[in-house]
Amino acid sequence: MTDPAPPSGVFSGGVHRFPVRVYFEDTDLSGIVYHANYLRFMERARSDMLRVAGIDQRGAFEAGKGAYAVADLSISYARPARLDDVLIVDSRVTNVRAAATEIVQRIFRAGELCCEGKVVAALVSPSGRPLRQPPEWRELFLELKSQAGSENAG
Repeated sequence: MTDPAPPSGVFSGGVHRFPVRVYFEDTDLSGIVYHANYLRFMERARSDMLRVAGIDQRGAFEAGKGAYAVADLSISYARPARLDDVLIVDSRVTNVRAAATEIVQRIFRAGELCCEGKVVAALVSPSGRPLRQPPEWRELFLELKSQAGSENAG
């Protein structure tokens, strides 16, 4: 028996891969994942991507250094996921700016694309004003972007 993937997912190159199982609560009456729940899966994957990369969001927030907020989001759906499916959320950094990072996320079932989203996460102060990302975070994101650029998208 092989070891299961860690609950926080793993990096392969610069791409973070996060496993999700579809539960009854994730579906609508027809047993298909409700459209908004794909965003929940992506949010969990982004949070764990940062955790696995070594970024302590909670510590930064508690120290008054701000938190990430979604500044822009687009999503497109290719095929439905259903009850009990095992999904993989691939997250890759595609752009890094002073106060924000763009992440493309794709959700796959058995290698087939279910949906794809692009999220711009901006670092904001406790009052909601944009903040420059810490230099070490920006460097980390740039390194992940570089690593992900050399790997195929799926």
